Amino acid sequence: MTRSKNTKRFNFQINTNDKSHQTGANTVSISVKDYPISNKTIGGGYSTSVGTVTPGQTVTMTVKEAKAFQRFLNQYFAPTVD
Repeated sequence: MTRSKNTKRFNFQINTNDKSHQTGANTVSISVKDYPISNKTIGGGYSTSVGTVTPGQTVTMTVKEAKAFQRFLNQYFAPTVD
């Protein structure tokens, strides 16, 4: 089963196979999309004060690693009650 979510700058994809126990059968990928960096141009990637990524770069991890990453994000980006 494949599920995906796309944003302005990233593509998120989850690939799972409940019947396979083979390494790499269940993965989560985050890919950088090409997007306008100004009102007039396309491309160039995404740059912040801590680094730069370019279109086409992908991070792929196992579902187990993705769940650890999710716990980390949830710990530091916990929802706030207003």
